[in-house]
Amino acid sequence: MLDLAIILPTLDERDNIAPLVARLDAALAGLAWEAIFVDDNSADGTADVARELARTDPRIRVIQRIGRRGLASAVIEGACATAAPVVAVMDADHQHDPALLPHMLGKLRDGEAELVIASRFAEGGSAAGLADARREQGSQLANRLARKLTGVELSDPMSGYFMLEAARVRALAPRLAGIGFKILLDILAASPAPLKVAEVPLQFAERRAGESKLDRAVAFEFMVGLYERYLGQLVPTRFAMFATVGGLGVGVHFGVLSVLFLAFGSGFALAQAAATFAAMTFNFWLNNWLTYRDQRLKGAGQVLAGWAGFCLTCSIGAIANVALATWLKSAGVFWALAALAGIVIGAVWNYALSSRFVWGRY
Repeated sequence: MLDLAIILPTLDERDNIAPLVARLDAALAGLAWEAIFVDDNSADGTADVARELARTDPRIRVIQRIGRRGLASAVIEGACATAAPVVAVMDADHQHDPALLPHMLGKLRDGEAELVIASRFAEGGSAAGLADARREQGSQLANRLARKLTGVELSDPMSGYFMLEAARVRALAPRLAGIGFKILLDILAASPAPLKVAEVPLQFAERRAGESKLDRAVAFEFMVGLYERYLGQLVPTRFAMFATVGGLGVGVHFGVLSVLFLAFGSGFALAQAAATFAAMTFNFWLNNWLTYRDQRLKGAGQVLAGWAGFCLTCSIGAIANVALATWLKSAGVFWALAALAGIVIGAVWNYALSSRFVWGRY
């Protein structure tokens, strides 16, 4: 009978898999466990390495996801795929110490907590494995903001290493955003009643191999968390993020249009077309960095193909944008209002088509 499932979201972690399984085997002696590697179709063959281990070790399972990415959604899928009563979530890069797992499981079994978090900032813990002091300071700031969002007083609510009952994750799944990296923050915010939480100190180690998947865009997840908590039931979170980027794109659009039409005296139709193209390029870049961060296109080939696909799929909206704005301007509508009307008409096309044919294809 299974005691514990360890969910390990992976992306390009090939060299970390076998050593991690060995560490789990040593740490969990006497327990019935399984490790579920939820791999986002890693280019380095991470899923194949895990499958090779699974041929001789039935405790190893692999979910290779095609067209779906992101740590949060990987955790949800892993929790829904196991029969174990308890799930632990941890990174596969060796920054999280598997030796803590039995202690964390004991706290759950004893009824001391409903959620156990391995904390870098609890007494006895350490964040020495963070890339640099600047990242550690950023993590501490993120924790303060997270406490405001969840209302839970924790030393490390942004931890990626935690344990709880699998049934609780499945029950909360319909309320979870499933976007981004901070699934713990999502669970804390989505729980209808405050969870009984315990922390254990974590010595956060250095990554064993590969490159970190986190970057400065992680701060944007606080906006996502706030929106999802208070307005996510009204308008889908992804669309709200896309619209936020689009709002910034409006500023780019009007800036280019003003320069070309007012400063240089270009024809309005030409200026509107140039402004539309500039705004589309800006929106693609920022959406790729923020809105679709968990599905981000990487490498020159993917980015160039994605940018071309974004422009192509938005071309119908762009044509309608320019045509409507030009017609309204010729009909005597003030140029700024005419441009805004064109932008609104193209917005729905931009989101619907790009979500399906640009980022969705990857």
